[in-house]
Amino acid sequence: MALGERVGHVFRGAAIGVAEAVPGVSGGTIALVTGVYERLIVSAGHLVNAFRYAVADVPRKRGWARAGQQFRYVHWSVVLPVFLGMVPGLLLAAMLLEPVLTEYPEHTRGLFLGLVLASVLVPLSMIPRPRHAGHLVALIATAVGAFLLTGLPQAELTPHPVIVLIVAAVAVCALVMPGVSGSFLLLTVGLYEPTITALNDRDLGYLAVFGTGMVLGLASFVKLLQWLLDKHRRMTLAVMAGALLGSLRALWPWQTEDRTLTAPGDNLLPILGLFLLGLALVGAMIVAEQRRLRRAAEALTEEPAYQPPASYRTPVDR
Repeated sequence: MALGERVGHVFRGAAIGVAEAVPGVSGGTIALVTGVYERLIVSAGHLVNAFRYAVADVPRKRGWARAGQQFRYVHWSVVLPVFLGMVPGLLLAAMLLEPVLTEYPEHTRGLFLGLVLASVLVPLSMIPRPRHAGHLVALIATAVGAFLLTGLPQAELTPHPVIVLIVAAVAVCALVMPGVSGSFLLLTVGLYEPTITALNDRDLGYLAVFGTGMVLGLASFVKLLQWLLDKHRRMTLAVMAGALLGSLRALWPWQTEDRTLTAPGDNLLPILGLFLLGLALVGAMIVAEQRRLRRAAEALTEEPAYQPPASYRTPVDR
């Protein structure tokens, strides 16, 4: 992989990290738009397998063969640069976005509304043909469910370690499920502010518990999602698109503190401008990714690209 492409993955990771800190915006959506989503999902599946084989084989003195094989299947040229960009992106967003969200909530939601609305086109364009009515029903049902969920009033949970562990395990699904915002879930249950504070204050105890919950959640969910993309690709992508559409409710600029939607009011023109900017940014990202893919296809040599075994590949890899 060329150096320029690795640098591009670093910036993609930074965008994913920033998205993870923003309520209502999914890091999985950014990964999907920037073209690294399925390689990250496949790699996460191999890492889960590697850990499982290591735990099962090493204590029984069977060696590291199976675990090592899974490690070699990971797309490290994508995973490492993305992770390298994601961590500082998340920390920077936690430091900068919190006061912006507090001071200009309507403006930021207007921008995010444009970003997420344009992102809906990504999973829709990935649904292979033929499509049937069941996909439309699943899309509408998921959109309605997400719309109702994002309208729930904010709760308050005491940040007990067990609660933090459980909420983190669920919130990490946003990293692998486009349309689902982990930060918005944290906001809904009242753990967003404590988590942002822990990041900014480098509260290692809180972050260790939260990180453990993320690992447990990722290990539990990523294999299921990989299987769904493999066996029920059209339906899974339709559900993703529905989740994106339904989550737009949380990003409507004009709403009360209890999340009741209101008619457009003050600052209509600047908010509209930010909305259109969000549409343009995602549109530019999609176009740039398509051009990158075309250039990569033209630059392919006769040497076959690496392919993991069929049992570990998603349909995109086949």
